[in-house]
Amino acid sequence: MSVKNFPLDKDRLEALEKTYPTPFYLYDEGAIRDNARRMVRAFSSNVPGFKEHFAVKALPNPFILKILNDEGLGADCSSLPELLLADMAGIRGEEIMFSSNETPSAEYRKARELGAVINLDDFTHIEFLENTLGRLPELLSFRYNPGPLKKGNLIIGNPEEAKYGFTREQLIEGYRLLKARGVRRFGLHTMVASNELSLDYHLETARLLFDLAVEIKRQTGISLEFVNLGGGLGIPYRPEQEAPSWETLAGGIRRLYDDIIVPASLGGLAIHTEYGRPITGPYGWLVTRAIHRKNIYRDYIGLNSCMADLMRPALYGAYHHITIPGKEREPLTETYDVVGSLCENNDKFAIRRQLPHIDVGEHTGDFVVIHDAGAHGRAMGFNYNGKLRCGELLLREDGSVLPIRRAETVEDYFATLDLAALPCFNG
Repeated sequence: MSVKNFPLDKDRLEALEKTYPTPFYLYDEGAIRDNARRMVRAFSSNVPGFKEHFAVKALPNPFILKILNDEGLGADCSSLPELLLADMAGIRGEEIMFSSNETPSAEYRKARELGAVINLDDFTHIEFLENTLGRLPELLSFRYNPGPLKKGNLIIGNPEEAKYGFTREQLIEGYRLLKARGVRRFGLHTMVASNELSLDYHLETARLLFDLAVEIKRQTGISLEFVNLGGGLGIPYRPEQEAPSWETLAGGIRRLYDDIIVPASLGGLAIHTEYGRPITGPYGWLVTRAIHRKNIYRDYIGLNSCMADLMRPALYGAYHHITIPGKEREPLTETYDVVGSLCENNDKFAIRRQLPHIDVGEHTGDFVVIHDAGAHGRAMGFNYNGKLRCGELLLREDGSVLPIRRAETVEDYFATLDLAALPCFNG
């Protein structure tokens, strides 16, 4: 059973909103640091050469990346802006893992400039990268797609239906080609799940990659420098779910390492990961106000936020726990659909949710806190209907609050339009 806490009480929220109007995201620096330390400690004491590359896509803010880098984490990037965000946070060199697909040449050049580990997604990208850079880097990695050998899950789908990665046969041929062209350091990577709570699933992935590392050595003579097990570890969005244990996962990986890697004389193989959601997800919240109530065939509570701020419930039917500050101990007497203002009927944060009675009003309504929004929340925002994305606040370890991203404005929305040319436009 996971406990859904929020670090601020209603009085503190009322005071905070005078400076930072809702909606906004709030992240807990102390909790993020503590969690990162637990993860690093668990893995570093179990697996050789451990390195976590935080998945920037989960929470692309340089303030957060800097906090994580302070705790020893690098960055997993998949685009030019994500590379720039890592650079802003002081993350450079092989602390960066650059895993992208259908990649433009400019992004490969930037990754090389920063000294990032380039993780190729397709066999044809070997030649593309060589033509782009003039020569191949000393270190390269390949992303593996196990196809029918591994089942995916609801969010990411099955590997054999996915656009990502090399087949097993392409991997062997690719490593031979790299070796012939002067590459001297090699990595292996995969990513086959998203928000998967089962530790057995992740241990099966480790076994798959370890067996493959042994096969690569047998067929090519190449001893891989690292295996990146990817990410995809889930968090307990529902209160009845249990959080996966870093210690149990790391211990299980170590046992597989000793069983498979050590006997194959690959004991120098380093273990990398690229977790995102389990690092920051439980320690971020979308804070909104209830501004309207609607009673027709169902009872609706309308918020001053919408799926443009948090789209997971609409996109996946995902569950996010909701609490009402000041009413945490009140009985759950009402059944509401909790909705936003977007012109889409799936703009719902919760459907038929049991909650306490909620008071509404633009400035006097109850605060509504949406939990576990610290990953794939603000990052997935958009501007459909001209909606403006909310800002981000950081709750510091000393209790102060730091704005780390302001809310968007109407001027931001129009900034990319060449309005000076509009009077001359003959449509």
